Amino acid sequence: MLARARAFHAEMATRRTVREFSTRPVPREIMHTCIATAGTAPSGANQQPWRFVLVGDPALKRDIRIAAEAEEREFYERRATDAWKAALAPLGTDADKPFLETAPWLIGVFYEAHGVAADGSKEKRYYPMDSAGIATGMLIAALHHAGLATLTHTPSPMAFLNQLMGRPDNERPFLLLVAGYPAEGCRVPAIQRKPLTEILSER
Repeated sequence: MLARARAFHAEMATRRTVREFSTRPVPREIMHTCIATAGTAPSGANQQPWRFVLVGDPALKRDIRIAAEAEEREFYERRATDAWKAALAPLGTDADKPFLETAPWLIGVFYEAHGVAADGSKEKRYYPMDSAGIATGMLIAALHHAGLATLTHTPSPMAFLNQLMGRPDNERPFLLLVAGYPAEGCRVPAIQRKPLTEILSER
């Protein structure tokens, strides 16, 4: 068990977020299998409130990029504080998001703010955002295990994703996950992960 735990840690320690993706195709079955893995996540009252929208259509990816960059420009030019911009500076991010078109796949992750009963009435959902977050973490791990790179993208607000991806009003966008192979010569920021001694306490 310890050997398996150590091997999985070593594998996940190689995971890095990238912003430069190859156009190299990724088989749809790989994406379906990884999303099925995400669907095994625990959820509040086992309601499984997550919904995943897999996007490979170039025209739709283009529309998503246009809408996302409009929100990003608003963020960088008006909404972001100086402190926020300073925190982002080492990562080299800006309002341009070409990866939304170059990567072979985008996954819109949504959660149900409430369910809809057969009679149209609202049904309570318990911890839907937390549940979607756990499922997304498992999805990222599954994609990395399959040999793919990912990027979590969260333009704010993200309501445009409901319209572009055809999702109902009771669903809320959680994030946009970009997936594919890293581009040749892909660059990543130099980062340090906190050691176990900083993130673990024992009682």
